[in-house]
Amino acid sequence: MTTFWPWLSLAGLGAFHGLNPAMGWLFAVALGLHRQSRRTVWLSLVPIAIGHAISIATVLVVVIAFGAALDLDSFRLAAASLILGLAAYGAVYGHRHRVRVGMRTGMAGLAFWSFLMATSHGAGLMLVPAMLSICLADRSGDLAIPMASSLPVALAALAVHSGVMLAVIAAVALAVFEWLGLAALRSAWINFDRLWTLALGATGIALLVQ
Repeated sequence: MTTFWPWLSLAGLGAFHGLNPAMGWLFAVALGLHRQSRRTVWLSLVPIAIGHAISIATVLVVVIAFGAALDLDSFRLAAASLILGLAAYGAVYGHRHRVRVGMRTGMAGLAFWSFLMATSHGAGLMLVPAMLSICLADRSGDLAIPMASSLPVALAALAVHSGVMLAVIAAVALAVFEWLGLAALRSAWINFDRLWTLALGATGIALLVQ
């Protein structure tokens, strides 16, 4: 039961990432409208999910490697500093320095764009507190992240997060493409940049007090 909330957190972050237009659903809708094709919307979701998953997996592997090499206090401080620094950068500059990918890009280009967007936004870093809680559950005496038992946990965390993210991003993209249309977004637009920056800041603080 002690590991229930971290898993729920991973799923919740999957939904949050899926709702953020910067993570891909807006691109899928734009491609579908540009090519007048519902099939394009569906196909676009695959490379978007793959690019996001590769970014998350890369971060989790790096986290486990550093977490196994450093003592926990040093690891938490280093990870929190990185996350808070990224949040401060987002607060000052926003996310204006984005990668530009044209509407004619192929599936490989879309996957690469998704990977860069998730990485530059610190999507994987948001999962660190939940990962740490799961890896250290019932191991209160450990001074570092146990690498052998953490890798399967990381794969499971990636599956949960990516599955929820893909389900949400598919639901939003198809709802906008089929029923709402881009005009509805003008009156119902939410500034996800600010929410994202707040979420990153909360993640860094959570690591410091964990």
